[in-house]
Amino acid sequence: MGLVADLGVRIGVLPTGETNSVIDVPGVGLGHSTVVYDDVPPPFGRGVARTGVTVIDFGGDAWSHPVIAGVFVLNGAGELTARSQVDEWGLLETPVFLTSTMQVGRVYDAACRLLMAEQIRIGVDDVIIPAVGECDDSWLNDPRHMHVTDEHVAAALAAARVSAGATTPPDQGAVGAGTGMSVFDHKGGIGTSSRLLSDGHVVGVVLLTNFGSWERLRIDGVAVGRALGRPAHVEPPPAGSCLGIVVTDAPIDHSGCERLARRVGLGLARTGSVATHGSGEIFLAAALGLRAPRDSAPSGVPLTGRDLNEYFEAVVDASEEAVLASMLAAHDVTGREGRTIPALPVEAVRRILAEGRHL
Repeated sequence: MGLVADLGVRIGVLPTGETNSVIDVPGVGLGHSTVVYDDVPPPFGRGVARTGVTVIDFGGDAWSHPVIAGVFVLNGAGELTARSQVDEWGLLETPVFLTSTMQVGRVYDAACRLLMAEQIRIGVDDVIIPAVGECDDSWLNDPRHMHVTDEHVAAALAAARVSAGATTPPDQGAVGAGTGMSVFDHKGGIGTSSRLLSDGHVVGVVLLTNFGSWERLRIDGVAVGRALGRPAHVEPPPAGSCLGIVVTDAPIDHSGCERLARRVGLGLARTGSVATHGSGEIFLAAALGLRAPRDSAPSGVPLTGRDLNEYFEAVVDASEEAVLASMLAAHDVTGREGRTIPALPVEAVRRILAEGRHL
């Protein structure tokens, strides 16, 4: 099921979860706060806001019960805070917060305040380093005005927690952190997909998509971008980035999570990404199956070797589908300086795929 299936396309052979999203992973939530203004009120002055915050929550208190995690950087022109801690300890102690480049500090500060209010031992027993990732939405969003507030971050976190266990798909496309993003010169943003594995576990992927040029877009191997031709807007946005978050309920250790994170890049490549010089492709994978109390050794036996092969397949397929979902769910957005990024013309895409035009 899902947006891509509605095109008559099936990505890979593994089945999707009920919502074909990261919330199919037990306990995991995905929430957004979308910030859209044409006249920003005081004290921030005037400006255009096409931005927001998206949160991936792992359920429970990640500070007292950290999550096993690993990071892979395909191209480093971007930022994900806490990644050096993940590299060192193999642990993630907060939800993941996604936003625009120049809002990282504000989201980080808000996350600290929110999490301290929930866990009184933060700042007493030990400090916290929230995981905040970004992409540049300045083509549509005015970055000189600090649009995101504590209330926006709190709303996205609350929405993520409410969404956990839902049976309807979460919002995707031009929402939350994805509001001002573009992909393959069309509107992009937030995309998510999931896969069910033969051992009963689930893999979910969330992407913040902001990369690529129109002529490289491929859907299920078909050169859709070249068949569509150049989008109607006058000039393309500059090269962007992609933040990828993989979550599974399986027992996978730090090394295994790093290996899962690497596979996000293969899914992006299938759609046409080449990770250009100015693009930041940063991927994080989190596994909940070995989760243990803070300062305790994980219990259980991690999956290794050939046992991970199906997980690699799931990550690649779900990442490919999440890119496409971020486009298919989006709508036209006009923002800064009157620039418009058009949504993917779905009916035209459906016709091209039906014809199987490999240009």
